[in-house]
Amino acid sequence: MPPVPSPWGRGRAAQDGSIAYIALAGSGRVARVDVATHTVTSTAIRADTAEGVAVTPDARKVYVAATGQYQVIAVDAATLRAAPIVVGAHPQDVAVSPDGSQAYAAVTGGDTGPGGSSTVAVIDTRTDTVTRRIDVGAAPRRVAFAPDGKEAYVTTARGLAVVDTAKGEVAGQVPGIPDAQGVAVSADGSRVYATQPDADLLYVVDAARRAVTRKVKAGAEPWAVTVTPDGRKVYVADMNSDSAGVYDAAGRRHLADVPVGRLPASIAATPDGSEVWVGNGMTGTVSVIDTSADEVVTTVRGGSRAETLGARPLDIAFARTP
Repeated sequence: MPPVPSPWGRGRAAQDGSIAYIALAGSGRVARVDVATHTVTSTAIRADTAEGVAVTPDARKVYVAATGQYQVIAVDAATLRAAPIVVGAHPQDVAVSPDGSQAYAAVTGGDTGPGGSSTVAVIDTRTDTVTRRIDVGAAPRRVAFAPDGKEAYVTTARGLAVVDTAKGEVAGQVPGIPDAQGVAVSADGSRVYATQPDADLLYVVDAARRAVTRKVKAGAEPWAVTVTPDGRKVYVADMNSDSAGVYDAAGRRHLADVPVGRLPASIAATPDGSEVWVGNGMTGTVSVIDTSADEVVTTVRGGSRAETLGARPLDIAFARTP
């Protein structure tokens, strides 16, 4: 498949996955990509140091964690009208609930360790206002909702917090996962996956028991994780291995290491599970992996005259065409 052209302009997925949004932290933009052709169609959405991106299930709104602006930017996907929402210092991620009623922003603060902020800002997507702040523990980093929306999982410098979304409070912590970074939930909600970059570990969590069932040795500095919609495979972006590790759902078997670009820092499976997209932080590209063969089949770049999308593609989210 060919690379890509450009101008319009989260693993997470919505509907048929015909569009991908990629947060480009280095250029302060969000790229919109046609999933079928792997073609960049726009980079018009702007957000200072865009580190996280999420889309409502109806694909009408895009939310961008603008780390450099202390804001989440709500963008109308049709008109590109932007509404800034002040959430606090250095939001690193944003996720939209399965019913589309709320967005959770991980407000990391200036210190990504124990000295960081400890809140998740809850945004009402109807009014685009912050309605609650939840104390989840020092330096919240990434957020993933359970498929039924009843719980949200937040990685922090302390570990993995479980939020009761109806009550808007922490229901518990999963013990034994210090300094967690990436997080993903299986489509049936039975398993949660979290990465610990400093220890090169992938954790498999039983969601019902909130207990670690397996610790898996991953590649060097596993930063992000996604699971295929059928729940059979887990993919991990191993930042300092320049590869994506592939595992069975239980974490018992290491199936493959797929070479990608330099410093992969984001990863997401397409809604149909046929591809996994890996954002390469240093290379400024996205490697597209065919999940049936576990090999890169194409690379999303910045356009016909550009070699890269822009520095640091840090999050990828899929949506249907509105």
